[in-house]
Amino acid sequence: MKQLALLLCLALLAGTAMAQFPSRPIHVLVTIPPGGAPDIVARVVGEHISHALGQPVVVDNKPAANGNAAAQEVARAAPDGYTLLLAADSLITINPHVYSSMPIDTLKDLTPISSLVSNQFVLSINPKLPPKNFKEFIEYAKKANPPLAYASGGNGSQHQLTMEMLKERAGFDMVHVPYKGGAPATAATMSGEVAALFSGTSSAPQIKAGRIRALAVAGAKRSPSFPDLPTIGEFYPGFENSIWLGLFGPANLPEEVLTRLRTEVHKALEAADVKSSLMGKGSLETLILSPEDFEKLIRRDYDKYGNLIKKLGVKAD
Repeated sequence: MKQLALLLCLALLAGTAMAQFPSRPIHVLVTIPPGGAPDIVARVVGEHISHALGQPVVVDNKPAANGNAAAQEVARAAPDGYTLLLAADSLITINPHVYSSMPIDTLKDLTPISSLVSNQFVLSINPKLPPKNFKEFIEYAKKANPPLAYASGGNGSQHQLTMEMLKERAGFDMVHVPYKGGAPATAATMSGEVAALFSGTSSAPQIKAGRIRALAVAGAKRSPSFPDLPTIGEFYPGFENSIWLGLFGPANLPEEVLTRLRTEVHKALEAADVKSSLMGKGSLETLILSPEDFEKLIRRDYDKYGNLIKKLGVKAD
């Protein structure tokens, strides 16, 4: 009887803890300034779940140290669900390989709560170049002497790593020219300073205006934003590289808090108005994965980028 009473008491306490969460505002740290994809997602999803949770979701923009500072702050926060991190995949799976010193272990010091959205990489070139499609570009790049130059958002960026993956798969050479972010990299391609780049679908206005010529997307399926563009995988089966964003908390989050957060986030991602808002504001597709599949995705990309970065010898500091 005593054991039964103890079990009932523990169950009651667990239920009470879950019912009490949240009892105050939740802070979501975002690693970039307002306006970028992580910020858009935090505000759209945050507004939706704040109504369900009955507490404000406050977005705190902390653009420092390429996301490492925000990740460290969350990792050191109390594991109670009130301080969370909305991070791009690069922070979790690339930073550990390109920085000689990391303030945290991104696989051990953070709890993956939920995948949120994915975004396509678009291969684009300067419109004055002869190639009119992806196949013509590959042939053109193979014959170029000296090799063509391509832009990226910086050393170790996914823009660079995606192009390096394509170079290896298709068998051609290009010279990497790193810029401080995707916007200047796109501008360099528009001006003809470089020949090509991989960029997110945020480059849609430049593509639609004809300032750069889009040739293909790097995702597993065609992009809703560019349905006429082929995937690179249609030419090189198995080729795929996409951007994803996820929500993380400190290690050792209580299971009842973790479950509540996951449940409400998934409900938000399934809502038609949330899907429409994310697509309209940033060409972002909702990405709803089981906890197990999300962890598999993290580990897959961690190993994939780690092997590629080691091979290239890329460093960000």
